[in-house]
Amino acid sequence: MLPKATDPGLRAAAALLAAVVSTAAGAADKGYAELPGGSFRSTLAYEDISADLRVRPFAMMKRPVTNGEFLAFVQANPQWRRDRVPTVMAEPRYLSHWDGPTELGEASAGQPVVQVSWFAASAYCEAQGARLPTWTEWEYAAAADETRRDARKDPVWRERILAWYSRPSNAALPRAGLQTPNVYGVQDLHGLVWEWTDDFSSLLVDADNRNQGDPDNARFCGAGALSMDDRDNYAVLMRVAMLSSLGAEDTTGNLGFRCVKDLP
Repeated sequence: MLPKATDPGLRAAAALLAAVVSTAAGAADKGYAELPGGSFRSTLAYEDISADLRVRPFAMMKRPVTNGEFLAFVQANPQWRRDRVPTVMAEPRYLSHWDGPTELGEASAGQPVVQVSWFAASAYCEAQGARLPTWTEWEYAAAADETRRDARKDPVWRERILAWYSRPSNAALPRAGLQTPNVYGVQDLHGLVWEWTDDFSSLLVDADNRNQGDPDNARFCGAGALSMDDRDNYAVLMRVAMLSSLGAEDTTGNLGFRCVKDLP
């Protein structure tokens, strides 16, 4: 006998299915790209993890959060205005490139927002029903190029990324979303701004151990020591060193963020 549409169990199952579909559709509708997850070997070699990492499926913003988007967040959440935010949550440079607490001025609405602390970035993502990506999620997405899920062994791809690191960072930032999407549909992971990760504070570089060629030039607090498994991937090492030098209240003129959501 077929269940009736009025049966509580069927209604509950239908509601659950609708919620799942709504979550997936919402991710796509709001500028998110869905990443399938899978087995992934990080460039960082954790001494207590010998196997590949397993990345769960997640949705990631296709581009970094912009000034215009963050302005809307600040207007809706005035506690995050630069003239009201507690000093323990953001240093004095927080949103200092804006003309005023709620005025962008010369900062373009389409440029990625910078001069934003980890606390503020995390609060923004939480307000969107999202979160900041973990380092592994960010690295997993950033390993892809336009046609391959993992392009890290391609020297041409690496040189293209390193060319950005060699350019001065005092030039005006381009608009977000101008780069060609990678194979997942995500843009601007390289060549625009650095980006916060949720677990940035667990990437700790030992100040006495940064010499080139040192077999243990990075340390991971809480997961044991780590080192660069792939010494040629200096771009990753530079990001780890950058993030490890910051406190959660710090801001810089070339550090932004994007959000991710868990997928069922």
